[in-house]
Formats: sequence, C-alpha cells, structure tokens
Amino acid sequence: MKTITFIGYGNMALSIAKGLKENYKLEVVGRNLAKMGEFEKEVGISMQKHLLDEFNVEGKTLLLCVKPANVDEVASKITNKPQALYSVLAGVTLEKLQTAFQTTNVVRAMPNLAASVGESLTTLTGEMSLQKEALNIFNAIGQTRWLSSQKEIDIATALAGSGPAYLALIAEALADGAVKQGLKRDDAMAIMRGLFKGFGELIADEHPALLKDKVMSPGGTTAAGYAALENGGVRAGCIDAIEQAYKKAVELS
Repeated sequence: MKTITFIGYGNMALSIAKGLKENYKLEVVGRNLAKMGEFEKEVGISMQKHLLDEFNVEGKTLLLCVKPANVDEVASKITNKPQALYSVLAGVTLEKLQTAFQTTNVVRAMPNLAASVGESLTTLTGEMSLQKEALNIFNAIGQTRWLSSQKEIDIATALAGSGPAYLALIAEALADGAVKQGLKRDDAMAIMRGLFKGFGELIADEHPALLKDKVMSPGGTTAAGYAALENGGVRAGCIDAIEQAYKKAVELS
C-alpha cells in the first residue's frame, strides 16, 4: 500500500486524510506531536508521526497542507527531494513550489470539504508525468478534473474549493426563510438537507436552466420565489463571488 506523507494537519488535511485512509498508508509531519496525535485520532487510523525539523523526504510522496505563507519555512527544514509533491495551497504557484522544494515533480490540487465523505471535486494541474498518479490519489476522495493551466485552477479554486461555503450560506438562508414563515427549525433543516441531496443527483446530468424550467410553472410559487431571488441580486452575487475569490487566489500567488 502506497504511503502518503501529510505535511500539515489542518481542516483540509483532515478532510483529505479521512478520504484516503482506506486506500493509502498515511503519515504526518509537523511541529507539534500533541496536535499530530489529535489529527491521528480524528482521522481514525494509526499513523507514523514525524517532527518537521530536518525530516528526510527522499522518495516520499508529499501532500502539502500548510498555510501558504509558511511554504519557504517548511521547505527550508526538510532534507533531500521528494519523489512527488502535491500541494493543496490556494494561490501558491508551481514555480514557487518547485523553487522552494527544489524539484519539478509538483502538482497543484484543489479538493474541497467533501473530501471527508469521498465526494470532493478535485481540480489538478502541474507535472504531466505525475498526472496518472495524481488522478489515482485524488480519485480516492471523489471526482477529479485535470486542467491545462494555473489560471484555470485558480478559477476552479474559486468555484469548487470555496463553493461549499457559498452553498452553505444559501442552505442556511433557505432554511431560515422557511422558519420565518412558520416551519419548525428541525423540519426546515431536514427538508433543506433532503433538497440538497436530491439536487446533487439531478444536476449531475442536466443543465441548471433546464432543471429550473421543469420546476417553474407559469404564475406559480416557484416563479414568485425565483423573481425574488433575481430582485435580490443572487445571480449577480454568485458571479461576483467567483470573481473576487479568483482575484484573491491570484493575489496570494
């Protein structure tokens, strides 16, 4: 079983590790053994734990999950070159990673929170010789899509990487709207969750506009609610959210 070495143990690392643990042997590298122990416990499997200082990465497949600002510091503490480096850091370019870790075997990946339940949509780009391995690794946590440029993965970061937060806002708002009209909170939350689960299946094979047209009858309840969303600027707000998140990814680079 192939070993994946996590450098970092934050929320994204935890989500990915939970998705990979059935198919890969995992180990973790960091500064704090106690926090690595907590990470191991939350993932739910036994892991080797290593302190970062002078950790030997020779022949290792690394999954970099640290804060973008810490890349140079982390790279300066390890010894030798990894076999492969997969980075999930938003906005950190391939060139930056190649220079810091002194290797061309680098792939940028952008999974999302659904990795923890095996339903991430992970976008990737980078060293073509690693494409097959990269897809195999990240297919273990959901779907994958290889992109042809770093600009595209920065845009995809704004959509798929940040998207769960946008959908969470919409989900919360819809449930709040039902509560405002008199539905019990528990019922509103249960119905909202069922809505999102079913919609995920529908949207997999059909264009959003066609789904909307199937639900919206002339002069009906859906048309009234849809008009309210348009008047509230929901469409423009979503488009602007992607633009602003993309600009932030570029700024981080």
